[in-house]
This record gives sequence, structure tokens and C-alpha cells, in this order.
Amino acid sequence: MHACHETIYQAIYVQAKGSLKLEVTRALRTGRARRKPRPHHPERRPRFREPMVMISDRPASVEDRAIPGHWEGDLILGTGNQSAIGTLVERATRFTILLHLPGHHDAGAVQEAIIKKMRHLPALLRNTLTWDQGSEMALHKKIATALNMDVYFCDPHSPWQRGTNENTNGLLRQYFPKGTDLSTYSEAYLDAVAEELNDRPRKTLNWNKPSEKILELINT
Repeated sequence: MHACHETIYQAIYVQAKGSLKLEVTRALRTGRARRKPRPHHPERRPRFREPMVMISDRPASVEDRAIPGHWEGDLILGTGNQSAIGTLVERATRFTILLHLPGHHDAGAVQEAIIKKMRHLPALLRNTLTWDQGSEMALHKKIATALNMDVYFCDPHSPWQRGTNENTNGLLRQYFPKGTDLSTYSEAYLDAVAEELNDRPRKTLNWNKPSEKILELINT
């Protein structure tokens, strides 16, 4: 018969009496004569009101980058996390879109910015969006409905699950150094930075430009 460690400890505390109880108490690591009850941890509340669909449920075809329209998103933050710029990167082409968030970067502002920038893309370029579990994505269901695309969430503390986006954020720090108030940049400037990145030949694309690759897909 197998007994778990809790059963064994409780049996020791209950059955030991008199001098035996004293010896047992001395032998136990805590020195307590009574077993301290373990706290009961209630089930953790869901992260958002609308349930998240995790990256483990994302179609495997997204991984090989053969099919376009799969995006990764994130925020880069400014001084004291008080300002932010949203970043969207298409996995197959590395095409980058920047989201202007001059006032706030809460769920409402991020939702509006994503929909504004992506709603004019062809349907073939709006398949999935993968993000981390930041509170700015609390309205993910509205984003998914407005754009007719699926939204997936990374596991906690797993930035490598958005590796394309993380690499692009590193490039963007050339334009937006850490410790900068990002709210001072205009939407026109963000568009110009994105255009410059998209016109930069990439080794991963056989030295093609993201702008060229995405146009190929649109015109196919």
C-alpha cells in the first residue's frame, strides 16, 4: 500500500502519545507537536474576461512561415512604462507595422490602434495574431471579431514564442532608445520608421526586402 507524505505525517502526529510523542516531536524537523495545516489556494482567476486561446492550440502550419498573414505583436515601453509604441510583425515577410499610442496603452487604446492599422489589409494577410499575456490585450475578442482573425497567447515568461517580434523590437531600439518618452513621436514618424525597416534587405529573406515580399503575396 502506498501512502502519501501528508498521510504519513498525520499518522505520526495523531498516534504518538506520552514520551513517544515528545521523542517524535524532537525528531521532526519543525519541532511542532501539531501538524500545521496547509493553506488552501483557490483556483486562479482567468487572466481576461474572454478566455484566452493559447499558442499550443495555434495551427502547426504557422511555424514554417510558408503561409502569410500570421502576425506577432507586442509593446515597446518608454520611461517608467508610461508611454508605449505597439509593434506588429508578419512572420513570413518580416513586414512591420507600428501602432501610435500617444495617450494611453491600455486595452481600449491598443484595440483601436490594431484595428485601425490592420483592417485595410487583404484578408489573406489577416490569419492570426500572437501576443503575450499583457493586460493591453484584454479586448482580444473584439480585435478578433473586427478583423476576422484568430488571436493566440504565449505562455507566461516565454518571449521566444514571439521571436520574430522580439528581434524586430531590438532593431526598433535604434530609433526609440530605452528611457525615451515614446508619446513624443508622431504617427507620421512611426510610419516613416516602419517604412525604413520594411525597405531594408534581410538575410533571412535572401536579401529581399519585407516590402517586396509582402507585395508579392498581395499580388499573387
